[in-house]
Amino acid sequence: MTPLGLSFNIEMDASSDLAFNDERADTLLTIRASPAADAPSDVPIAEILIMDRSLSMAAVGKLNEAKRAMCAAIDTLQDGTYLGIIAGHHEAEVIYPDTVGLVRVDAEAKAVAKRRVMGQLPEGGTAIGTWLTRARELFDALPARDTVRHAVLYTDGRDEHESAEELDSALAICVDQFVCHARGLGNDWNYTELLRISQSLHGNADAVVEISDLTRDFTHLMEEARSIVVPRVYLGLLLGEWFRLGFVRQTVPVEADLTTQQQLHGEEIHIPLGAWPPEKRQYHLSLRFDPDKLPLDTQLSAARITLRAERPDATRTPCAAPQDLLVRRLAARDFPVRPPESLTHVENLRELGMSMRACADAQLSGRYEEADRELRIALELAEALGDTERLELLRAVSTTGPDGRTQVRRDASRGHIQQLGLRSTRTAARDIDPFAREPGGGPVQRRCSRCKATTTAPEPRFCEECGHPFDSEAAPAAPDDPHDAAPDDPRDQPPGDTPVDAS
Repeated sequence: MTPLGLSFNIEMDASSDLAFNDERADTLLTIRASPAADAPSDVPIAEILIMDRSLSMAAVGKLNEAKRAMCAAIDTLQDGTYLGIIAGHHEAEVIYPDTVGLVRVDAEAKAVAKRRVMGQLPEGGTAIGTWLTRARELFDALPARDTVRHAVLYTDGRDEHESAEELDSALAICVDQFVCHARGLGNDWNYTELLRISQSLHGNADAVVEISDLTRDFTHLMEEARSIVVPRVYLGLLLGEWFRLGFVRQTVPVEADLTTQQQLHGEEIHIPLGAWPPEKRQYHLSLRFDPDKLPLDTQLSAARITLRAERPDATRTPCAAPQDLLVRRLAARDFPVRPPESLTHVENLRELGMSMRACADAQLSGRYEEADRELRIALELAEALGDTERLELLRAVSTTGPDGRTQVRRDASRGHIQQLGLRSTRTAARDIDPFAREPGGGPVQRRCSRCKATTTAPEPRFCEECGHPFDSEAAPAAPDDPHDAAPDDPRDQPPGDTPVDAS
């Protein structure tokens, strides 16, 4: 069998006990990929560069700078890399190559590609979904499925020449087909559109507020692409009899909800995890169950978790030792279970991102008092979490107001505020100590008034399920209903001796 080039390892952090009234079982999965001894020396890579040449790019020399960035990116490509270039406006025009599909480049081919880029003139509007659909068509023409498929795009405007439904439809057919990074150029784009693209296509999104920074950013993305070794990896879930999938979210290095990407593959549910270089990623897996049907004081297999890599023949074979999520519902009604510190930390990171986006949305809409309030909350969370990257970004748009309190800078550009929204999903790749707990105290559950989901974040601002803001005056979930009992004391019991396989 062809070697993968990476060695994968799964670490699982979960509580083995479920409180009597619990309705979900959660675990944090840490997946580490490191170079394997038998790593292939030459992994084929295909690059598609998508340049916005809509009419708005004519302003302040944006298109000329973008052309310079595209040419610099082309120069970084190693000989033998497959290349395609799409010039996007209200349509998607393939300006390189002339043939159907992608071609391998050498010095001569790069020179031709750069001449095509330099010859582009601004015209028309913006239809990003059309650009992405065309990129998928080019990737589909590749002769080998084990080729790394990587795309980057920039846009300086909103996706105004297609509907939100059309963009969603385009993303749906591109999921699990290629990785795409998205960049907002200048000030006039829409950060929520770029987040939808990057999260659907396992990339990252960022703002390039200063046009001259695009060249450095694009060449860095090309260098990163060369480190990708495994084109497609999947999280395989074989769920136990009483369990169903709640959600799967990537939490590190970029937050993304992957639940809607699930595929039924035989008896397993497969969640696409994108292409992999040597790195660490984390995922929050949440399962749901009916507590009235779950046997008491019996160890059950809630899920068999298998990491799978796609081979050149399209088979998906295990690439790490499988893990069993074993749980036991406690018969004692008065002993709630404390969730692992790592999961509490994940919820706190998510709260920080939500506050950053709420701040950006309020500022962009002119609701300045709300934006200031969310900024202060986000600053407090970032400081408590030790999230230096997002803390630095928050401080960059902060100032002291006339009342002596921190507020959003009124002279902050739209691009910098949108950058706040984009980078709200970026989490530190290193391990950070979670919130300290009060001695002897446990988490208090809060129930969302909209979707009824619960959270154990210390001071939740938003529901982790539907994003609905919690009422700051609302009380914790009332214990009147046995399903709403709020935990206050941890209990650490060893699992039962006899596991029952619920699958």
